[in-house]
Amino acid sequence: MALDLAPDVFVMRVLLEETGEMFTVTDCHGDMTVQELKEQLDLAAGIPLNLQLLQYLDQGILMDDTTLRFHDVVPGGIISLHVWRYDGWTDLVQAAVEGDISKLSCLGVSEDSPYRPPTLHYLGEKQWKKWIAQRAFVALYIASHRGHVEAVQYLLEKGASCLSRSPMGRTPLHVAAFMGHSECIGLLLQHGAPVYAKDAKGMTPKDIAHQLNRRQDEQQMFLSTQLPKPGAKGPKT
Repeated sequence: MALDLAPDVFVMRVLLEETGEMFTVTDCHGDMTVQELKEQLDLAAGIPLNLQLLQYLDQGILMDDTTLRFHDVVPGGIISLHVWRYDGWTDLVQAAVEGDISKLSCLGVSEDSPYRPPTLHYLGEKQWKKWIAQRAFVALYIASHRGHVEAVQYLLEKGASCLSRSPMGRTPLHVAAFMGHSECIGLLLQHGAPVYAKDAKGMTPKDIAHQLNRRQDEQQMFLSTQLPKPGAKGPKT
C-alpha cells in the first residue's frame, strides 16, 4: 500500500548498528535537522536522544544542527544509529533490547550490581546513586519499548523509576504506548507511571494510544486514573 505523503516528505530507514534492528521514520524532509530526527528516534527506536550518534554513508558523525539536505540524504536511504560507547552504554542497550535480565543485573542498573567502570571511582555516593538511577531508567525505557515484560518487572523491582524521563520528556509509558505493549503498560501503571505526563511535543502516553487507535491501551490507562491511590482515605460518612 503506497504511503500518502506530500512530494517533499519522504521515508528514511534507520539501522541500529549494535543490534541490527531497522526503524522507519516516515515524515522526513530535506530541511529536517539531525536533532529533529533524533527527537523522533527517541520514540520510534526507543533510544534516548542523548545516547544517539547518527552517520550516513561514509560521513562522520552528523552534527545536530545540520540538515538532511546538507548531507545529501536520499529518500529511502539508510542512516546508521550508534550508541555512545562510554561507561558501557553499548552493552546496556544491547542487554535491554534483548530483555536479558542476567546481563542487565551485571551492568549497573541497581545498587547491588558488581559493575564498576573506571569513572565510578571519581563519583561521590550521591553522584553514584544518580548514575545508577540513570542507567536503570534507560534500561527500563528500552525494555518497555521492546515489550520485554520480565525485564520490565525486574527493573521496576530493582528500583528503576517509571517517573524519569528521556531528554524529550518521555517516560517508559510513552514508548510502551507507542509500540502497543499492553502487558508492559499494565506493569508500569501498577508502579505509578503517569498517564498524563506530557513530552516535549505535548503528547501524553494516553494521547499516543488514542492517536494510534489502540483503544484497549487507552482504556487501560484511563481506568488506572480512576482507581483510588494507595493509602487514600475514603469519603467521610
